[in-house]
Amino acid sequence: MDKEAAIVEAVLFLESDPIDMKRLSRITLLSKEVIESALEVLKTKYSLPSSGLELSEVGGGWSLIPKHELWSQLKEHYGKRNEDKPSRAALETLSIIAYSQPITRAEIESIRGVGVSGVIKMLEERGLIKEVGRKEGPGRPVQYGTTREFLKVFRLNSLADLPKLDDWNEGKFELETLKS
Repeated sequence: MDKEAAIVEAVLFLESDPIDMKRLSRITLLSKEVIESALEVLKTKYSLPSSGLELSEVGGGWSLIPKHELWSQLKEHYGKRNEDKPSRAALETLSIIAYSQPITRAEIESIRGVGVSGVIKMLEERGLIKEVGRKEGPGRPVQYGTTREFLKVFRLNSLADLPKLDDWNEGKFELETLKS
């Protein structure tokens, strides 16, 4: 299994984005079962305290990333600079989209109580949200949802990994028109 784990590790090292099982199989010419075993070997290897990396499942794919506890030392050089940090308004808008998708701009504005056109444009430019359809009704407004890049940035495998909302917070993400 050492050789198989090594080839999977090399592919994960060379890929900048998370890579799914199907693509890993195509590149390595290994079966899904062998890749799963190789990933288990790599999980064990990277769980050691002496390793600076961890094997992470992100957005349905696998990736080698710096260990979370090391990122604070590395992000200034390798991460986005402070000016690229999303604003509070962007994070609020992004959380509303993540928990309520698909959702329209007007629905987001109703929840936040302020205009969000500029924030939505910025989130789209960063690849964190995208148009996912149009709502039935007058004007057929665009509906937004999160992207795979959103999952990657926030180290989530799927939207199911979002923190659960308690009843009080869940009410913040609902609209009167949606409750009917």
